Amino acid sequence: MPQVKLQRATIDYRVLGPDDSPHPPVLFVHGILVDHRLWIDVAERLAHKGFRCILPNLPLGSHTIAVDESVPLTPVHLAEMIHEFIAALDLSDATVVGNDTGGGLCQLLVDSHPDDVGRLVLTNCDAFEKFPPFPFNAVFATMRGPRSIRLLSALMKVTALRHSPLGYGLLLRGNDKLTASWVEPMGTDPRIARNLATLLRAVAAMDLTDVATRLPRFAKPVTIVWGMADRCFTPSLGRRLADLFPHATMVEVPGARTFVALDAPDAVVEAIATVGARA
Repeated sequence: MPQVKLQRATIDYRVLGPDDSPHPPVLFVHGILVDHRLWIDVAERLAHKGFRCILPNLPLGSHTIAVDESVPLTPVHLAEMIHEFIAALDLSDATVVGNDTGGGLCQLLVDSHPDDVGRLVLTNCDAFEKFPPFPFNAVFATMRGPRSIRLLSALMKVTALRHSPLGYGLLLRGNDKLTASWVEPMGTDPRIARNLATLLRAVAAMDLTDVATRLPRFAKPVTIVWGMADRCFTPSLGRRLADLFPHATMVEVPGARTFVALDAPDAVVEAIATVGARA
């Protein structure tokens, strides 16, 4: 995978689709303990439609390129990292797509750098006081240091625990190999474990209620693609989020959970392609 060296991190990423696409580029932002593969099904379908898709692995716990421990891995700093990534790859007027924690980072991005985002697509994600939602707020609050991260890693090696409500059980259906690979880096690289502990401490210290007050300023197209079977990010949260933006469309996806890109990739593809066609 190609890499881009930013001021405070090196990010590896994958690109799918033609370099000479007539559409704006599509940048995918994943959440905590997930990597770019969350989006692969969606990106491959979009690439066949002629969209150029960029899928970075951000330092959110499943990354394999450790970040220096002096770097403050707060949500605000991570949003700035995404902004720097956009500039480094010249992804002007990009359609930015976020999920889970990544959707929260996208909200911080459009708050600070609205001119760098052409269109915004948010699938089930953090918003308002849900950063993160129950039960993950309780889990994250206890994961404050490398020792607790190592314990989490050991527990998550057990498939039944990894796919329990305290793991990925509320977020997607099955996919044991994928989820096992997502928790592997924190168990094999102490630097990744320390990165994750730093991030979780920062997430526990803030929410998104303040940024929500400024999101109505973002007047570009917004599409909210929400899995209706999500018990963490409930449908009412998605509707509240859609109501903030002056030019938002809400797409309800029956039966899909938090990782709607895995549960219903065609719905996400259609939403992104429709947004792209408006450009």
